Amino acid sequence: MTLSSASSTSTPLSQAALPGIELLPGRPPILRTPPVTDPAEWAGAHRDALRAVVAEHGSLLVRGLGLHEPATTGAVLRRLADGLMSDQEAFAPRRRYADGVYSSSKWPPNQPMCMHHELSYALEFPGLLLFACLEAPAEGGATGVADSAAVLDALPAGLVQRFEREGWLLTRTFNDEIGATVAEAFGTSDRASVERYCRTHAIEFAWELDGSLRTRQRRSAVLRHPVTGHRCWFNQIAFLNEWTMDPEVHEYLVDVYGADGLPFNTRYGNGDPIGEDVVQTLNEVYAAHTVREPWRGGDLLLVDNIRTAHSREPFEGPREILAALADPVRRTDSTSSAGSADSTEGTAS
Repeated sequence: MTLSSASSTSTPLSQAALPGIELLPGRPPILRTPPVTDPAEWAGAHRDALRAVVAEHGSLLVRGLGLHEPATTGAVLRRLADGLMSDQEAFAPRRRYADGVYSSSKWPPNQPMCMHHELSYALEFPGLLLFACLEAPAEGGATGVADSAAVLDALPAGLVQRFEREGWLLTRTFNDEIGATVAEAFGTSDRASVERYCRTHAIEFAWELDGSLRTRQRRSAVLRHPVTGHRCWFNQIAFLNEWTMDPEVHEYLVDVYGADGLPFNTRYGNGDPIGEDVVQTLNEVYAAHTVREPWRGGDLLLVDNIRTAHSREPFEGPREILAALADPVRRTDSTSSAGSADSTEGTAS
């Protein structure tokens, strides 16, 4: 399978164009800027240099831009991206601020969002993620990042081989109570439109007697980065699996919806269930490779969505993060999802 991107390749610039980048253990690269009068103008002037750092390191936290309101922040995000995407197939609802600019996913603040790659289950997904912190929480809430090539190397070889051979399966049951609704995920509640989307995006679907929608989609678990060619562990196997849920939440959902009716779950590509021990191994490897920096109001975080997984830690107090899904990358072979790591075309970050 190959990937293609609608974006053009940015001209790499030397890291010297952005002096003072901090590279410290346990933290993402950090750039501290002097006071900026016009953040959007600054972002446009330094766009290529910023993206070059992300291409080299997988992520970059920019501190000092003073991003505290949506309009200015949206302008900055648009200047840094080749193009912004709509949030199709979302697993949780978001607030829309402007075209391509959203809130972070609505998720209980006391529950972590474990490591994942945004929309890794979709045929088209963002190559670049942009996050801006308008208001930092009183405690917790960091967006951790992890190098997916290093994660892949650290996973048990036999487990990786099975997922490369079979791919992984995402099952979803849409309802109006938990997670994204059909309308929020597909942009419409019209059955014919939803069915058309599923058919063109290699998603199996079935409408239940109660009107709920169930879907299944099989995707590859390992991807070759379209720029570097590095093999990356690229999926949401652990994050969307039932065993990553808080035990009490898991028990409640199984009691209400049944084991086969969970809002989302993941399996091996052949349909076999994934054991709790496997999910624990995946999350332990992610944890060992996670770096983090607590948010401060006004921060900007750029993430290569293929090279780098991201998470959200539990938090207390108000937290407002704007997100943009940028630089769409498309799997050009919609039928293949297993075998060796997908080859890639196009760009990412």
